[in-house]
Amino acid sequence: MFLGRVVGRVVSTMKDANLTGQRLLIVQPLKPDLTNTGKQIVMLDAVGAGAGELIYWCRGREASFPFLPAEVPADNCIVGIVDELHLE
Repeated sequence: MFLGRVVGRVVSTMKDANLTGQRLLIVQPLKPDLTNTGKQIVMLDAVGAGAGELIYWCRGREASFPFLPAEVPADNCIVGIVDELHLE
């Protein structure tokens, strides 16, 4: 899993039928020290994250798991909202 921050949202009226009702958010990937890393990514939101929230996300085949048994086309998915982060 990876850390990120929600920086925007995507509105799409024409999409795959299995994406109906799903939210698409724009996320800035972050390093563990919360500095930006890489380009912003569009991803599905499985947890109801909001603008500016620190989240954790997964990619690949696992990104569709929160939506099973539906076959949702997903490469990246927000799977949690971070309440606290402690680095040692």
